[in-house]
Amino acid sequence: MYWYSGKLIQSNTIELAIDDPGLLYGATVFTTLRVYHQSLAHPLTNWQAHCDRLRHSIDTFGWQLPNWEQIQQGALSLIPHFPVLRITILPNGCELIIGRHLPGDLTKKQKYGVKAWIATNYERSLPLHKTGNYLSPWLAKLAAQQHSAEEAILVDEKGNWLETSTGNLWGWRDNCWWTPPLSAGILPGIARSQLLEWIKQHCRVEEEPWFVDAVDTFEAIAYSNSVVEVIPIHTVIKQHGEVIQKTYDPYHSSLKLLRQLYIA
Repeated sequence: MYWYSGKLIQSNTIELAIDDPGLLYGATVFTTLRVYHQSLAHPLTNWQAHCDRLRHSIDTFGWQLPNWEQIQQGALSLIPHFPVLRITILPNGCELIIGRHLPGDLTKKQKYGVKAWIATNYERSLPLHKTGNYLSPWLAKLAAQQHSAEEAILVDEKGNWLETSTGNLWGWRDNCWWTPPLSAGILPGIARSQLLEWIKQHCRVEEEPWFVDAVDTFEAIAYSNSVVEVIPIHTVIKQHGEVIQKTYDPYHSSLKLLRQLYIA
């Protein structure tokens, strides 16, 4: 079941023209959101922010604007069946909305954290926009899984940490939260924006580059996105699988606060 171009379709396949730029080049923009309490109006769903990010990318690329009322209608049609929606916009303004369920091990990951692998040479295309050309992060995450890690940490040419394959990074030290700045070339995540706003009301937060010689000073690290909320990272391994530093504390009090801020 999915929604495409104004229609709810009971199928697992879609028909696209063989010269569709979305098929040929990944020329789409998308956003993935978690719908809380089956409501687009719920503050944590943050529906308007997701629509605004899509609109910004569409305007930047000069594509045809979609029918926003039609997009909302499609989302409402799928909400009774799926808690997570992915909304994709094609250059011609057509919308494709698909749904999925939350990861079955989400609660476990939120509590105990995950292992992450440093992914070198996986530069993401157009990092300020969430486009369908998502091959590099997808390959990075597949490679991480081959090293028994659940996530990949993308780095720049100097090895500085940028983001994970699916979310934004957070680190705690000196009674302050730290996150890489957008100027480093990372995706402006919706969950990241929410957390920045909430953290500022309770403690310090700094947007600074994560230089190689600074990441081992963090007491705790985590990543965030709109579906999984906040996931601690307890261990980081290098390209060939060796542990590069002591295990981060997935039970650190700062992480409990960060999660409480998200769900409060």
